[in-house]
Amino acid sequence: MAKGTVLIVDDEPDVRASISIALTNDGYDVIEAEEGEQALEALDSGQTIDLILCDMYMPNVNGLEAVTLFRSSYQSIPVIVLTGKPDAQYAKRLFEQGVSVYLVKPLEQEALLATVHKVLQGKPKS
Repeated sequence: MAKGTVLIVDDEPDVRASISIALTNDGYDVIEAEEGEQALEALDSGQTIDLILCDMYMPNVNGLEAVTLFRSSYQSIPVIVLTGKPDAQYAKRLFEQGVSVYLVKPLEQEALLATVHKVLQGKPKS
């Protein structure tokens, strides 16, 4: 049985693949989306998603816009933000939107897995 389902939202295929492999090898089910609109389609599909990992800088719907949309319809799903361009003001706005954690890429696999596990352990059971 899987530990949970994680939605990875990142426009970089190599980043999505490396995160997906790490999570899958650690016992999670993974759904991938390359931008915010695809992520919303996955969320709207009715499949249970326990956690969202979302990049900040993507085409079309950027990370802040995506997080705003996630929070408006899916408040109970925790969001971990990933960024290659850390920005304190941006991070503050994300935390105000209800983001659980703000991680800077490149990610160390052990740190990512520990963060995912910790966030999911703190999530109320639905």
